[in-house]
Amino acid sequence: MLTKRIIPCLDVKNGRVVKGVRFKNLRDAGNPAQLAEFYMNENADELVFLDISASWEKRRTMLKWVQDVADRIFIPFTVGGGISSLEQAREIISFGADKISLNTAAVNDPGLVKKCADLLGSQAVVVAIDVKLTIQGNWEVYVEGGKTPTGKDAIQWAKEVERLGCGEILLTSMDKDGTKSGYDNEIIRKIMSSIKVPLIASGGAGEMEHILDTFNAGSDAALAASIFHFGDIRIKELKTYLQKHNIPVRR
Repeated sequence: MLTKRIIPCLDVKNGRVVKGVRFKNLRDAGNPAQLAEFYMNENADELVFLDISASWEKRRTMLKWVQDVADRIFIPFTVGGGISSLEQAREIISFGADKISLNTAAVNDPGLVKKCADLLGSQAVVVAIDVKLTIQGNWEVYVEGGKTPTGKDAIQWAKEVERLGCGEILLTSMDKDGTKSGYDNEIIRKIMSSIKVPLIASGGAGEMEHILDTFNAGSDAALAASIFHFGDIRIKELKTYLQKHNIPVRR
């Protein structure tokens, strides 16, 4: 049985890790490279490193952050934010990242997913999908740091990016993000029943039970930020809790 993964997320703006509620009201949470090293020592399985302003501001992810993290840690990490070309994706991998994450650029140019998968391998390509529940009861895909609705249905988009060759989907519920009220397991179940690639749940973790619940809902990994950054939950204690509830984790 494959182990479930615990993945701290490092959202970065202007060179600092930040955390907000529903992508707004951002506050400082520390230095990216120092936090990355801390989480490696805490027994995190992977890290996700996102420049949350890059797509909106139409600028590239600063490669210095990638280098700083790669110099500090020895666990896999993903870099996303502002990657809009095959050349940028290849460059980020060459600077030490294990995976790249596409979001806005994938919506604007779905063919980029296939190009990256063909060049780097599917295992190195994550597609991040930010979703929000509509009044009609569907989940709509948003881009540019959660600022812009696309009209795309989240389930159909997840199926499309899998077909294009992505190796993993990072699903963030904008309605749940930063609220500490639990993941949106309803949309997670719907997407998991439609795809075969692994899914990382994101948005809403507030306590250990929330992470247990999303694993029981089928998520392959749980991503969180504030509960780790501000010391609400320690990863080693979380893994002990999950093991007691029969969730396979790496110790």
